[in-house]
Amino acid sequence: MTLNEILQDIHALEEDMLTYERKYGVLTETFYESYIQGEEPEDDAWVLDWSEWAATYEIWRERREQYRTLIRALQEQAGGLATVIARMARREPLPLPA
Repeated sequence: MTLNEILQDIHALEEDMLTYERKYGVLTETFYESYIQGEEPEDDAWVLDWSEWAATYEIWRERREQYRTLIRALQEQAGGLATVIARMARREPLPLPA
């Protein structure tokens, strides 16, 4: 994945989590802590939402880690964050580290 694709995924996942947060009235981190402890919804109609919400959060965490790893490598390769930002802003290709 490219840095831009990872950022797009992160933003889309955050929008999905925000939808659930608005629907159920709690932050995703709060929900997830209870979910992994085995807490189940009162309403059977919420089961699918809760499993999708948890999966969304897990993927979001994976993408954030991918981002951190990739941005560190790009900074080292490009000579700093300012260079990475400048090249990204100009839509220049950045060779991804292996």
